[in-house]
Amino acid sequence: MTATDTFSQFVDHLVEVMDDGEHLSGDGWARRLHFSRFHLDRMIRGVAGEPPATLRRRVLLERAAFRMLTTTAPLIDVAVEAGYSSHEAFTRAFARAYGTPPAAWRRDPGQIRIEAPSGVHFHPPGGLRLPARTDKRVTAMDLLTAMVEHHVWLTGELISHAGQLTEDQLDQKIVLDVDEDEQTVRSLLSRLVGQMGMWNAAMASRDYDWSVEEHEPLLAARDRLAVEGPTFLAHVRDVVERGALDETFVDALCDPPELFTYGGMIAHVLTFAAHRRTLVALALATHGVEGVGWGDPMRYVGEALA
Repeated sequence: MTATDTFSQFVDHLVEVMDDGEHLSGDGWARRLHFSRFHLDRMIRGVAGEPPATLRRRVLLERAAFRMLTTTAPLIDVAVEAGYSSHEAFTRAFARAYGTPPAAWRRDPGQIRIEAPSGVHFHPPGGLRLPARTDKRVTAMDLLTAMVEHHVWLTGELISHAGQLTEDQLDQKIVLDVDEDEQTVRSLLSRLVGQMGMWNAAMASRDYDWSVEEHEPLLAARDRLAVEGPTFLAHVRDVVERGALDETFVDALCDPPELFTYGGMIAHVLTFAAHRRTLVALALATHGVEGVGWGDPMRYVGEALA
């Protein structure tokens, strides 16, 4: 058995003990994997760049951060689940890892992941992610397939739910609308840019200024797009190249903060932006402005892939 195989076994067992709440000592881990403590530490450090005890403590702290973000559990309960016998010990360890005490982090959360050489991180709701295992990477093709699967599934759900309507309701004219506020060409264009700006801000853990979308001039929208568009595209390219579409980030702009995957966020943006783009394209045609048609991506994508 190679050191890499042993590391994979260690990660698999770590997931198991996270599920059942078991907290093994270093000697306990060595016995479980049938090695001496010295031999196990040397192999795990050689593959992961950090000893097994450090990796385990870090992953449990990442899970603790996730618990604080997504539950109202008392900090002492979170501490015990992470393997700490006291609130004080948990607070010291958390502050060393995240730069702020857990109570303060809970009020103003940041990213869950703690930088580490191994690339092993807690993956909500209860697993681990190991980017080094390239056979498990989530690719752009996986995202595209998932979006098509969602399209097929949702179409079926819509047909099923439409069975609750009367014949007259089925034939009633639809007035397209995707936002609560009154929609205009100006507001939709501003929201198209703003949606990318909002998610850029969320991924960077900074606030988003919603006031910029209030009756925004076209030149201002164009200037914002020149910044937000390439930034958003760079984020997408980065996570696709890293096979990290299933990795998560904290959106502190939500109240309360929420955790999203990069792939889910990208699918969300493309889905709702498509509605807004189509509404703008049709509105332009209504006013006699030609050139974009329906905004159909078929030819654009075909040429880009040629």
